Amino acid sequence: MMVNPADPTLSDALADATERALLEAEIRLPPDVLAALRGAAAAERDEIARRELGNILENIALAEERRVPICQDTGVPAVYLTLPPDVPFTPALFEGVREGVQRATAAIPLRPNVVDPLTRENSGDNTGVGMPAVHVTPGERLTVTVLPKGAGSENVSRIGMLLPSQAGEIPRFVAETMLLAGGKPCPPVILGVGIGGTFDMAAALAKEALLLPVDTMDDYEQELCDAVNALGIGPMGLGGDTTALAVKVKRAGCHTASLPVAVNVQCWACRRATVEVKR
Repeated sequence: MMVNPADPTLSDALADATERALLEAEIRLPPDVLAALRGAAAAERDEIARRELGNILENIALAEERRVPICQDTGVPAVYLTLPPDVPFTPALFEGVREGVQRATAAIPLRPNVVDPLTRENSGDNTGVGMPAVHVTPGERLTVTVLPKGAGSENVSRIGMLLPSQAGEIPRFVAETMLLAGGKPCPPVILGVGIGGTFDMAAALAKEALLLPVDTMDDYEQELCDAVNALGIGPMGLGGDTTALAVKVKRAGCHTASLPVAVNVQCWACRRATVEVKR
């Protein structure tokens, strides 16, 4: 049944779904991320690193028990919508998501993180010009996926415009990104890597890669992950076997004279949740 583009119920339903998705993402880690952390704790050989991983796991358990955010930096949400054919692409989509973010900020509550880039004036509700970022793709169901992203990991993310002859240097670029980051992004991290496309596409692919399950990696992803873990940065930058829980890669075709590569660094709190919109 077609949805009336002027019907305010669409916007309200999106607001409700966005708020519920943010609540889920902020207080509870996805099962695959939690399993990766537990696996790292079980395999870790360094005593200090094991203690740090134990602290992380205790923090996660307390957040779920008390229904409070996992981290004091509740991030800014990247939002991904899937849109079925019977839902029109209208401003109601963006209005609903915006309202949902505002509701979640007050209800959970979330730290108000969104400021003007120059004046640094805080909006107070995690919205602003161009925020939250909303990405829309076709789908069979109307869903909202949220990826709250903290600044500690975002600030050490990187993009490089490599030459086509440098494809073999991508593992070095990824490992170098983490070497420069050190303990700043609260490792163990998950790295989203975007390869190809254009300058802006590579960055978008890298962030979208963080939505992929971390319980499996293909051979190339494993190669990148091994290169990062060989750095020995370890949990919280204090040394150890596990610097990265996983590396996930998304690719796109690119110009014959270009090779964009982006690395979006994500701390251990890889918070994401998907809610289907009820309508």
